[in-house]
Amino acid sequence: MSTNIALCLAAWLIPGSGHLLQGRWARGLLFFAVVMVLFGFGLSMEGRLFGLGPGFFGKLKFIADLSIGLPYLLGKWAGWGAGNIHSFGYEYGNTFLYTAGLLNMLMVLDSYDIAAGNRR
Repeated sequence: MSTNIALCLAAWLIPGSGHLLQGRWARGLLFFAVVMVLFGFGLSMEGRLFGLGPGFFGKLKFIADLSIGLPYLLGKWAGWGAGNIHSFGYEYGNTFLYTAGLLNMLMVLDSYDIAAGNRR
């Protein structure tokens, strides 16, 4: 059980690593690339990396962004993702960032299912 928790933590921190640790190289590298491209597009469109905000939707935005894992943490630390609400791509950038995080959470669950023997 503790190995599954460690696997999930690794899969959250580094997108695709849960699959890489289980020997699924193609899937792990593809997932890593997809999440990083979404993350890069989101930042390049001047999307915002949300911190813990007030209200229900503020918390949902934070959870979706935090789900990206280490890229989110490094981005916040480096000062990326300040967001420019006047930019034409601001909302699109936010959507790319949310999608990257939510996709990473689905990959964490997929890694867990594979490790638990629920999938091949």
